[in-house]
Amino acid sequence: MKIVIAGGTGFLGLALAETYAEEGHDVRVLTRQLKPGESRHDPGTGVPGVTRVGWRPDGRAGTATEVVNGADAVVNLAGANLGDARWSPQRKAVLHDSRVLPTRSLAAAITEASVRPPVFISASGVGYYRTGTDPMTESAPAGNDFLAELCQEWEREASRAQSAATRVVPIRSGVVLERSGGVLPRMMTPFRFFVGGPLGSGRQYWSWIHRIDWVEMVRWIIGTPSIAGPVNATAPVPVTNREFARALGRALRRPSFVPVPAFALRLALGEMADPLTLTGQRVIPQCALSRGFHFRYPEIDVAFRGIFGE
Repeated sequence: MKIVIAGGTGFLGLALAETYAEEGHDVRVLTRQLKPGESRHDPGTGVPGVTRVGWRPDGRAGTATEVVNGADAVVNLAGANLGDARWSPQRKAVLHDSRVLPTRSLAAAITEASVRPPVFISASGVGYYRTGTDPMTESAPAGNDFLAELCQEWEREASRAQSAATRVVPIRSGVVLERSGGVLPRMMTPFRFFVGGPLGSGRQYWSWIHRIDWVEMVRWIIGTPSIAGPVNATAPVPVTNREFARALGRALRRPSFVPVPAFALRLALGEMADPLTLTGQRVIPQCALSRGFHFRYPEIDVAFRGIFGE
């Protein structure tokens, strides 16, 4: 198969590219590190067998049209990290443009391709939903804060690619766990110094997924033609932040009773403290469960045993 990945050098994209490349598939990673149209058959991604192709995601199809033409799947994971800097107006613009413009470019490229890819999987997040403790399946309504509105616009741009030939699947990911990257290494630091614990009240739900399950879910979506529309990429058993902290403490053999006060998080992180740490969504992967997807790590203790060893 020919798989095109935007954002293929990141925490999720690299794992997905590596999995397909190791099986001998033709993997093309769109990157801004090369000139538009330039390609390199080298391990610049860290994954032998992956071809890097230059593009400029400015909202227009550009050189991406040639790359996506005839692809078996296009996976869009482009977007600046939500937690890398405080959410100033300038940072919010970066978060918006780094998601919306690449998605718009890919949707335009797919539309213009003479042989359209049969599936376009585009990143979104559980921030799409309202915060609270009610279970949220894919049919639940959207929230109305900055993150929810960003996810809605992100998904609208992806829907531009939908046609009789191309199904569009927004993948609403929760907190993706693996010790080699993502947010987990930062979470582990206070526990290593025996000062780990819940954030704020600890009662907010965290919807999470092991990276292996996330990769396999994307592959499952690509291989299941009947799936279209949003899919929640979360484990079937979301946990409260307090439960998450206790499980991480058990896995690291450290205590988990030192809470981080909400005011301290708001002081340190500003506006992003609430949507990223202090509030949460109780998200259920109803599509995956009803269609028979097999979770290797359905529960948080099982996931941490897989990450840290027995």
